[in-house]
Amino acid sequence: MNDQSCFYIDRLVDFGLGMGVANQMVGMMNQYMRSMDIPGSIQQLQKSVAPIYYVAIDGKPVGPLNDSEMGSLIAQKQVNKDTLAWMPGMLAWKPIEEVPAILKIVALAPPPLPTNTAE
Repeated sequence: MNDQSCFYIDRLVDFGLGMGVANQMVGMMNQYMRSMDIPGSIQQLQKSVAPIYYVAIDGKPVGPLNDSEMGSLIAQKQVNKDTLAWMPGMLAWKPIEEVPAILKIVALAPPPLPTNTAE
């Protein structure tokens, strides 16, 4: 082996080490960029925003309500399928039975407890 061949081996080792370090740096940068919020990016559109609802009770709008508050009103029987409701994006108030987002809350509400009638 002559001095010239050692020079090439040293350069190959340096190149390999440089590529390994560069690969690790790119991996870390990609991981960091995936975890950060970038204003105006599609990433922000994918985050879900909790829906808000309004209902008409006794002729007056009640809201904004979240899923839990709407579930409570349903359980307390203050609203039913004929109650008018509105949420952002709707053009007009509609009965709850025509609003799928609220109808799913009705479907998830537990049924009333049975009354024990001792005989």
